[in-house]
Amino acid sequence: MERIIAIANQKGGVGKTTTTINLSACLAEKGKKVLVVDIDPQGNTTSGLGIDKRSETKTTYELLLQEITAREAIHKDVFENLDIIPSNVNLAGAEIDLIDIEHREYVLRDALKEVEDDYDFIIMDCPPSLSMLTVNAMTAADTVLVPIQCEYYALEGLTQLIHTIGLVQKKLNPSLELEGVVFTMYDSRTNLSLQVVENVKDNLTTNIYKTIIPRNVRLAEAPSYGLPINRYDTKSAGAESYRELADEVINRGKE
Repeated sequence: MERIIAIANQKGGVGKTTTTINLSACLAEKGKKVLVVDIDPQGNTTSGLGIDKRSETKTTYELLLQEITAREAIHKDVFENLDIIPSNVNLAGAEIDLIDIEHREYVLRDALKEVEDDYDFIIMDCPPSLSMLTVNAMTAADTVLVPIQCEYYALEGLTQLIHTIGLVQKKLNPSLELEGVVFTMYDSRTNLSLQVVENVKDNLTTNIYKTIIPRNVRLAEAPSYGLPINRYDTKSAGAESYRELADEVINRGKE
């Protein structure tokens, strides 16, 4: 087991799901055994990997309610080396259902213990909020990867997220680390994208990945075909960028 990564940012539309799908697929392409855990009630990672979320009955929701085991929840071999625990809209009710469960912050962590040795990476797509679902993911994770969109309000909310990571470290998961920040939706034609990158670099002391994910039409199209970018258009700029990010993630801490 290399590590469990929660992909989180409470801002929506920053590329969390795109990063979950494509980073996982590129890690799998490089021969790593990967489990994706969709913890977002929207289930976009699930459908983006070609699974009909409406027909799934064994999902993260049933896993969190302890009705099924992690092994029972896993949808095997979505692509070579890539498995998924899917999600659907039922997960939206988990916040309320978890209220009565003792040690509810640890439910996901305890559930994943059963299968974590089967994988090199477990990648979790968190909802765009700092909810009990996100807290469960961070408690289960070794690191948190934060996608940041190259737009004006990029830094807004990041402070809150880092504060939340600090609270989880203090109270629930002392070994949690910030995996790093990855810039998404970079548009080389605008000065703004460059300014945002420079601004974040000036204000953050954390690891910032060298790979910057471009704004790319093929990346936007791929989910509607239920394919990661390396399968949809293997030579696109988006595919190359996520391959580079996968290399960086694999080599993190080895330098």
